[in-house]
Amino acid sequence: MAGRDQQTPLLQTSPHKLTGNVWTALAHIITGVIGSGVLSLAWSMAQLGWIAGPLSLLLFAFFTLVSASFICDIHLYANPNPNNGTTTMIMNRSYLQAVQTILGKKNGWVCGCLVYFNIFKTGVVYTITSTISMRAIRQSNCYHKEGHEAACEYEDTYYMLLFGIVEIVASQIPNIFHTKWLSVIAATMSFTYSFIGMGLGLAQVIGQGKIQGSINGISTTNPTQKVWLVAQALGDIAFSFTFSLILLEIQSTLMTPPSQKETMKKASSIAIFTTSFFYLCCGGCGYAAFGDSTPGNLLTGLGFYEPFWLIDFGNACIVLHLVGGYQIYSQTLFAIVERWYAEKFPESMLARERDVRVCLFITIKRVNPVRICFRTIYVILTMSVGMMFPYFNQVVAFAGSVIFWPLTIYFPVEMYFVHNKVVPWSLNWILLRIYTIFCLIVTLYILAGSIQGLVAKRFG
Repeated sequence: MAGRDQQTPLLQTSPHKLTGNVWTALAHIITGVIGSGVLSLAWSMAQLGWIAGPLSLLLFAFFTLVSASFICDIHLYANPNPNNGTTTMIMNRSYLQAVQTILGKKNGWVCGCLVYFNIFKTGVVYTITSTISMRAIRQSNCYHKEGHEAACEYEDTYYMLLFGIVEIVASQIPNIFHTKWLSVIAATMSFTYSFIGMGLGLAQVIGQGKIQGSINGISTTNPTQKVWLVAQALGDIAFSFTFSLILLEIQSTLMTPPSQKETMKKASSIAIFTTSFFYLCCGGCGYAAFGDSTPGNLLTGLGFYEPFWLIDFGNACIVLHLVGGYQIYSQTLFAIVERWYAEKFPESMLARERDVRVCLFITIKRVNPVRICFRTIYVILTMSVGMMFPYFNQVVAFAGSVIFWPLTIYFPVEMYFVHNKVVPWSLNWILLRIYTIFCLIVTLYILAGSIQGLVAKRFG
């Protein structure tokens, strides 16, 4: 580095000891990727059929792999200073910082709004899904005792409150560097309930001696309804593969050597191939088992009744996983807001950590008033929105459609152009423009379908 750009920070080492490796990165990614979306994939396959369903899954997996490759490359960015001809090496520790650094403040402002919305809507979806899973455990036990025709219906409110209380406590984890153990547990849980869903579907297929479903998927009496259902199915798939936001945060935790970029690309490739395999197996086994009767949520739609203890265990794994997944996503927003407050009000006593003695024998370490207040309010807001729109498939589709194109396609491609100095109208530029426009058209279609589904559910 020949000089210093006054507008951007110099490359600095992390204040935390970097101990991450390909396996911890893999755990973080899988925690963020294999979440509530996997439970809707059997329903998505049922809408799309045996040809379009698997192809759609593989197509979105490809989109995610391309995006991950672009994002890993921009962790270190050589920023030229036109005033004195020098170059400053910048380490982008978050997706939002990368967009601001490479594409400028206007793009950074738009990206910031989308980033905050994406993190918030993920919290809402995880709240809804965890609530449905907790309710399904009680329903499963009820059906086992009273019979499959029993009226085992329960309200969601108490389960949402319970999940909210757990997240308020878990949200006091200081930052993503302290969530390694949470990610490992959550990733293990995601594999466990994926295997359970896949195993139950496969067992049912073997038991009934035939594969349900068709090439065209579920037929509807109204062609327009089929169009909207296909859009919602694609939205559920898009949501299942969205994890671009957390890549640079995870990459910043990796030790060197080897280079962080090399480790992250390896981890993200393994994660995408692994999740794609599980998605195909879970979606395929669920659709093969139930055909046109495939529930919107494989383990909570109660297509399976027995063995009830295994269904209960699977739903418990879902809840444990989403507790961790909620934190992996939310820690990004927590860090942004708390960093902004500390920079805006450097003398504020509210941003300083202190030890608080609760009683003679108990002392709570590193209490931060801003952290407690903001994170508690945030959890309450996600819980409140979840109570207003407790519609799993439609909310997942809407969440996937709003942010898929800008955050997974547009910004990574634009940053790739700047970072690699791609010449306009070159072959590479033209191909990526076609790729971007195609994904935009698909996303607009998904958005329209998801809005129609939400309005139909909310207002009848």
